Amino acid sequence: MCKTRFAGGLLPGATLLALAIALPAAAQAATATSTLNVTATVSANCIVSTTALAFGNVNTLSGANVDGTGGLSITCTSGTAWSAAAGVGSGSGASFASRRMTSGANLLNYNLYTSAARTTVWGDGTSSTATFAGSGTGAAQSVTVYGRVGSGQTTVPAGAYADTVTVTVTY
Repeated sequence: MCKTRFAGGLLPGATLLALAIALPAAAQAATATSTLNVTATVSANCIVSTTALAFGNVNTLSGANVDGTGGLSITCTSGTAWSAAAGVGSGSGASFASRRMTSGANLLNYNLYTSAARTTVWGDGTSSTATFAGSGTGAAQSVTVYGRVGSGQTTVPAGAYADTVTVTVTY
């Protein structure tokens, strides 16, 4: 068995070999670097929901207009321009000039407007109608829809009248 002398005595050969393996000559650590490219595309998106416009009880004999309001909630990606258009509704013979709620075969004329003054009809931007427009913020934006059942419809029979108007948000 091989023994080596050191200041405190002798080291057995196996211990010396273990020390030689554990303490190799000064090794140099190596590194390599690179970059990682990270990408994403945020697409323009919008979500729309509606709040019903309910006129309540309409007295066609009163000689007065009956006004009501409904609403839109539009949430679009920040910076996304949007416009909200309305169709004429599903009532028989409806147009932007006169939308029509139905109760069976009976019709009750009404319209939708872009302001409380009820001077500009909400439509698709044609035939003297206007749309609502805005720019997305990433948060819900509320839009009030103004409605009116015009006076002078004294021959309209009693009944529950309804209509469905399609709202289209373009962005």
